[in-house]
Amino acid sequence: MTAKRTYVAVVATFDAEGQMMPKEIIWEDGRKFSIDRVTDVRQAPAIRSGGQGERYTIHVLGRESYLFFERSVAKTGSHIGKWFVEPKRVVLQ
Repeated sequence: MTAKRTYVAVVATFDAEGQMMPKEIIWEDGRKFSIDRVTDVRQAPAIRSGGQGERYTIHVLGRESYLFFERSVAKTGSHIGKWFVEPKRVVLQ
């Protein structure tokens, strides 16, 4: 069974070469979190929720996490894809 993805709004910038870089995550309830830094970008599977996308290894409030960009299949238009996060693994103590 795969876990549910959480789609989020993301503020991102594009440099002169077209590289997209996320800067802020905005949850559905309006909470905003600045991304302190991005340490890696690669094609990778979303292990817990299935599928594949561009996985950004990010640091928010000093904690490492993954942010995924799922590209749209549309070749034209302004809808180029969606951002999502996977649920955190639950640790039982």
